Amino acid sequence: MASLVTLGGPQLDPAVLKQKEQRLFSILEGLGKVLVAYSGGTDSAYLAWAAAQVLGKNAIAITADSASIPESHKRDAERFAKSWNIRHEYIRTYEFENPDYVKNEPDRCFHCKDELFTRLEEVARERGFEHIIYGVNQDDLGDYRPGQNAARLHQVRAPLVEAELSKAEIRELSRMAGLETWDRPASACLSSRIPYGTPVTKETISTVERGEEAMRELGFRQFRVRFHGELVRLEIAREEMQKVLGLDVFDTLVETFKALGFHYVTLDLEGYRQGAMNEVLGLKR
Repeated sequence: MASLVTLGGPQLDPAVLKQKEQRLFSILEGLGKVLVAYSGGTDSAYLAWAAAQVLGKNAIAITADSASIPESHKRDAERFAKSWNIRHEYIRTYEFENPDYVKNEPDRCFHCKDELFTRLEEVARERGFEHIIYGVNQDDLGDYRPGQNAARLHQVRAPLVEAELSKAEIRELSRMAGLETWDRPASACLSSRIPYGTPVTKETISTVERGEEAMRELGFRQFRVRFHGELVRLEIAREEMQKVLGLDVFDTLVETFKALGFHYVTLDLEGYRQGAMNEVLGLKR
């Protein structure tokens, strides 16, 4: 009898996981030729890997070449694709030329994904690819994600949802397949660090990106640098909070973020939580 697996949540049955993976493979096989919207995170990496396993060169993973995507994420995405022999390309997106994106209202993600899927549709038409797919999972359906509306508008398929795969299941299947992305921390575009109503600029998100690179160099793994004008709010995972309590780390963080132009450097005592900027919307997660 197969043993059960636990990833910080409910137990996962390997036999059930494999059944779901086979369902995913069948869905992908039926799509024929696909473009994968690929950020390099756990979900899109697993989807790109699965598509390559099933469709070979008839699957292309495409990453947005956008200022809102950290350079480190682009490097990771490229490295993963190369190591697993996945066809991988970049495509330029122009969301920063859209005033509706820049003004950063709660539907910002819609405009970002609308731009991405529009560009992917152009590639699909030019090359004769039949479908665009992306890595939304079953758990994401209960979250506030305007980008899903853009996916529906562009008829983008969500094979992980169709196979009823949760985040924990995708992580475990990735681990079983030997994918190094199985335990990658949750990630989001840099614009998500800016409060709604504050315009998103390339300069602002560049500041955030440099701050997050500094946090990684200090050894932090799951965190966010939240921009609030002259104040920066650091969200750090509860299990990593101990690292920040030494005065030497305090001093380094203050020096780092003041050098980036912030007047006040603060630590959020609630710690890291995904989608913290959505809390002001009063939506249940």
